[in-house]
Amino acid sequence: MTDAKRILYIEDNPQNMRLVRKLLKLNGYETLEAVNGEEGVQIAIGEKPDLILMDINLPDIDGLEATRRIKADPSLTNVPVIALTAAAMRGDRERIISAGCDDYLQKPIDTVQMLETVRRHLARIEALSNLLANTD
Repeated sequence: MTDAKRILYIEDNPQNMRLVRKLLKLNGYETLEAVNGEEGVQIAIGEKPDLILMDINLPDIDGLEATRRIKADPSLTNVPVIALTAAAMRGDRERIISAGCDDYLQKPIDTVQMLETVRRHLARIEALSNLLANTD
């Protein structure tokens, strides 16, 4: 039995998927994968990952709508969703955060920044869980 953190990556580009999968596995994370928004929402609801990496431009529902649906599920409200996107126009970050994403990283992926961001969000959730457990 492993207690590796499970990260769901929702991405339709196979090269990006392969890069992120390899990077996460090398750093001890378990990966779950979806190639479109609908599949990502269903996996998130069924598997309850510790963190979600979300591409914004997906072939069916976009990452913003997928994030809204995920965050609407009470059991997933506190799961961090980090947008990974090529969208870098003025206002994109604000639009992505207002849709419910907890953070935003631009593509091409800076692997060091991505891992730091993942660690920071997982540490924040763990600290919150520990705090809540100690108040009982």
